[in-house]
Amino acid sequence: MLSIGPVRSDAVIVFALAITLALIHLFAGRLGVGGRIPRSRWLSIAGGVSVAYVFVHLLPDVGEAAATLAERGAPTAFAEHHGYLIALLGFVTFYGLEQLTRRSNTDPDGIVESAGTGVFWVHVGSFAAYNAIVGYLLWDRELGSVLLFTVAMALHFLVTDDGLREHHGQTYHCRGRWILSAAVIAGAGVGYAFEDTELLLAVFVPFLAGGIILNVIKEELPSDRESRFWAFAGGAASYAALLLFV
Repeated sequence: MLSIGPVRSDAVIVFALAITLALIHLFAGRLGVGGRIPRSRWLSIAGGVSVAYVFVHLLPDVGEAAATLAERGAPTAFAEHHGYLIALLGFVTFYGLEQLTRRSNTDPDGIVESAGTGVFWVHVGSFAAYNAIVGYLLWDRELGSVLLFTVAMALHFLVTDDGLREHHGQTYHCRGRWILSAAVIAGAGVGYAFEDTELLLAVFVPFLAGGIILNVIKEELPSDRESRFWAFAGGAASYAALLLFV
């Protein structure tokens, strides 16, 4: 249902946070936190923070998402697993996108180059939807502190931005980062416009959880990245402790 009443009291805060997240993509390339080999410790810390948020705040809501979907008429078979299946869908979706992009990055002679235009639009379009979900979830008070959510997503955006720059190079810098920035604000706008968000939240929360897990581990696990385990573990442990006590 569209909300056409007075401006919500928290709208200014939510849109300010959405703009902050949008600025991460616009200026991530200038922050000096990149570095593919060895992997920047700052990106490993950011990945640890993102995963900690998923396990402490997002995954506990997956069961509630299943209950909401069942109430709204979802098939009763395996009803308790609906939320986890959506999380799995998010994981598999972004794994498939990563495989598609990696294959297009390498020509038959094994030379790595930027992905093609078609793959660029599929990849960036998918991450635009991903970012729009993040913007939408800024309205979800069930996630706890919106500031802690924003910090976790801002650090996660640093991770995804670094991967997208690797895959798409100058094309991403000229076009992609602007699209992803606009998507966050658009998602926040949709969240402002629609009051009845329970069903969408039940889909978006687990899907985002699955996507974040995949997008972090694909950057951290490959041995050729020389990732910083202790930086990752420290980021995860510190943010998990903060989430538990705030």
